[in-house]
Amino acid sequence: MRIRATVAAVSGALALSALAVPAAQADGSSVDRADVAKVRRAAVAATGRAAAEGRPYALNVSFSNFTIAKAVKVGTTNHVSTTVSYTLTHGADVDIKARDFLTDPILYKGSFAAPENRLYGNKPATCTATSTTTATCKGTIDVYPAASELINSDAGSWKASAEATAFNGEDPDDEVFDITKVGYKSQGGLGTTLLQRYSKQTVNASPEPVKKGKTITVTGKLSRANWEDNKYHGYTAQPVKLQFRKKDSSTYTTVKTVTTNGTGELKATVTATVDGYFRYTFAGTSTTPAATAAGDYVDVR
Repeated sequence: MRIRATVAAVSGALALSALAVPAAQADGSSVDRADVAKVRRAAVAATGRAAAEGRPYALNVSFSNFTIAKAVKVGTTNHVSTTVSYTLTHGADVDIKARDFLTDPILYKGSFAAPENRLYGNKPATCTATSTTTATCKGTIDVYPAASELINSDAGSWKASAEATAFNGEDPDDEVFDITKVGYKSQGGLGTTLLQRYSKQTVNASPEPVKKGKTITVTGKLSRANWEDNKYHGYTAQPVKLQFRKKDSSTYTTVKTVTTNGTGELKATVTATVDGYFRYTFAGTSTTPAATAAGDYVDVR
């Protein structure tokens, strides 16, 4: 199981290896991400035992054309999966069809050298050759908010990276494992996306029905996912638009802007004029997506 890493005691490139990875493996291969993590640790090690045991050689590959959704909305419990694709360019000596060749898309928060957190897909990417030295690779980034992968401060901008590992027949579980015969390459700064705390907006207009000229009170609440207790809490001090559309119209117009209070609640008053629907709509922020309540109908008599 993947967990959020604590990197305070780890610095520089070594932080890359301190982050847990999912136990996924290439189809038909005995190697998995735990084996890749072992290679990664050796690749970034500058001193100590890992360096003494050798390093993988620099795999002749590069990554480009990384595409991912502009925003990934994550709630409190449900698994969220988003598709990514990228171009893998490789030397003629790299066999991307080998059973023990793996490549992965990765999202990371913070710097590439010392990320605060990383997210992977459930399985390695699948690559389709487009020429003798290029391939289009497709994979996923899978997020499990109920598994403590995220904390609230993780919301916002994340960057994309990719890595590739060619084991070339070397088995990390063998007594004699020559890591110097394994190729490895990682590359950051390939793209960006927003990881957002899923939001909800409610509305209630009352009384119903109401006499023309009387006051209508419109209440509601804006809440968003809390990734630390897996519940929804009010989103405070946020501007939210109160909108109205007439019964026979399809267009909403903004009546006024209301700011959420200390618990995310909203309250506004308007004068009853005609039958119609009231709703609250929130434009969103970099950490929280937009949310709009379904219209609440008021019969004016």
